[in-house]
Amino acid sequence: MDENAGMVKAQYWHQIEDGKCKCELCPHACEMPNGSSGLCGVRKNINGQLYATSYGEISAAALDPIEKKPLRLYKPGSKILSIGSYGCNMKCPFCQNHDISMTKPETQHVTAKTIAKTAAAMAPKGNIGLAYTYNEPLVSFEYVYECANEVKALGMDNILVTNGSVSPDAFASLIELIDAANIDLKGGSDFYRMAGGSHELVRENIRRSAGKCHVEVTWLAIPGENDSDQEMDEAASFLASIDKAIPLHITRFFPKHKWADREETSRETVLRLVDVAKRRLENVFAGNMR
Repeated sequence: MDENAGMVKAQYWHQIEDGKCKCELCPHACEMPNGSSGLCGVRKNINGQLYATSYGEISAAALDPIEKKPLRLYKPGSKILSIGSYGCNMKCPFCQNHDISMTKPETQHVTAKTIAKTAAAMAPKGNIGLAYTYNEPLVSFEYVYECANEVKALGMDNILVTNGSVSPDAFASLIELIDAANIDLKGGSDFYRMAGGSHELVRENIRRSAGKCHVEVTWLAIPGENDSDQEMDEAASFLASIDKAIPLHITRFFPKHKWADREETSRETVLRLVDVAKRRLENVFAGNMR
């Protein structure tokens, strides 16, 4: 297949000097000379125009329990057709899905209309819609937006699983189509500087989503990085300032990617952090407790 097949022109960018494209989809604001891609690896300058090269390229698809997203308080017991592509606008050394977020895996091109019809055809199996997940879906913003419109037209649900590091304008346009979202809150400001994201932007997008759809938040607890009582209390306090009922999932880290030599998070640590968060929040869940 031609590597440029199925691409569409990107949204949220403008041309700058010498034919460079400046992307405005996320806070990195990558400036790309002709022929180069941004940090996410999927938005590329081709002859002075920015293209979404991962548009319609699906690397993984599965009919998952909705609790796996994780969403605990949104239509429990239902299932959701979940799709992923490739690419990410963060470079977390602990990435749990680095095989599709940091590299280009084998993919299949599927149109938005086709995937929406596929989701509808799975309704007899308990499917309620389509989830955008696995890698960071919002680097493929144009495809997610088109799919979300197609899914809505069929009367089904859109589920977004994201790191939340996307421009306010792009997020505002998409969140109107989203029924439920799980957004990662990875740590404090220093943690985001290490992982390549914007702490304040993610927090603000959590705040925005809480006013538009059902939202749950995930905190991946990593030993020695973001597992202190103080950090958890600050995060829980922030979420409680929006709504004490926001569900928070505190999950275990398992050694992966560049941090494959790290120790996994103990069950005791997760349970301790759950207790801390429960001082502020009504719905706190321990995850990956296998």
